[in-house]
Amino acid sequence: MTDAGQLRSGKTHKDENFPVASWLVRREHRAPILAFYNFVRTADDIADHAELEPGAKIELLDRLAADLTGNGDGAPEALALRRALAARGLAPTHALDLLKAFRLDASKQRYANWGELMDYCALSAMPVGRFVLDVHGESRSTWPASDAVCAALQIINHLQDCGEDYRDLDRVYLPLDALAARGVAIEELGGRAATPALRACIADLARRAEILLREGQSLAPSLADWRLGLEISVIEALALRLARILTQSDPLGDETHLGKLAAGGVSLGAIIGAVWRRIGVRARQPTPAIPP
Repeated sequence: MTDAGQLRSGKTHKDENFPVASWLVRREHRAPILAFYNFVRTADDIADHAELEPGAKIELLDRLAADLTGNGDGAPEALALRRALAARGLAPTHALDLLKAFRLDASKQRYANWGELMDYCALSAMPVGRFVLDVHGESRSTWPASDAVCAALQIINHLQDCGEDYRDLDRVYLPLDALAARGVAIEELGGRAATPALRACIADLARRAEILLREGQSLAPSLADWRLGLEISVIEALALRLARILTQSDPLGDETHLGKLAAGGVSLGAIIGAVWRRIGVRARQPTPAIPP
């Protein structure tokens, strides 16, 4: 059996749409987040491997789960995460939930409706945000807002990659009822450019991602760790920009990712805005009375 690490695509956290453990995050929290990322990236690359059969993918994912939970000693990414979790006293729950999503990726190729896609996001995206919050010791009351943001990020990624997913893996995350509502045949995802109907469907879903981002906008200001709040403000700003691009552009034929210069500009604006808002909130807080 091929080792999981041999199937890595070469993609790293620096290649993602959104920052992963950037300099905004406190140094002591970066290592466990990157250990989590490397484990998840390994599992994701297995699930997305074009030449592996579904059964082989699931077997490799099961081996990763065993390595993570102490029942195996194979994949270094799993062992590194296991050590990081032990050092923080954290359970592997979030990583194991993500493995459930990757098992679905190995065997499930279509999603009937938005609710079914959100059930997938509950395994494929929401655990990422919850893990980061747990590493920072944040309250679980922040989870609902985080879940909405993470689901939006997942939808944006799906929309950007919809043509590649269909051509390479025959996998379609765009809900079938959303395609049908616009009169779109699945085969249109294989074209070099989206038809007007497909572009309208993508725009519909991008607007739903915007709604999710609005549902999660309370997340950043509610966090105790202000540096994590800045990181999330940047992520939300980048996501909003990408969602709006997807309401107007064609991910089959146009560039719908942000270049470094554009992403840097959006990020800087988000940081300045978040700092200004935090200063404003503190300025509005009443000064404690001085006892006589």
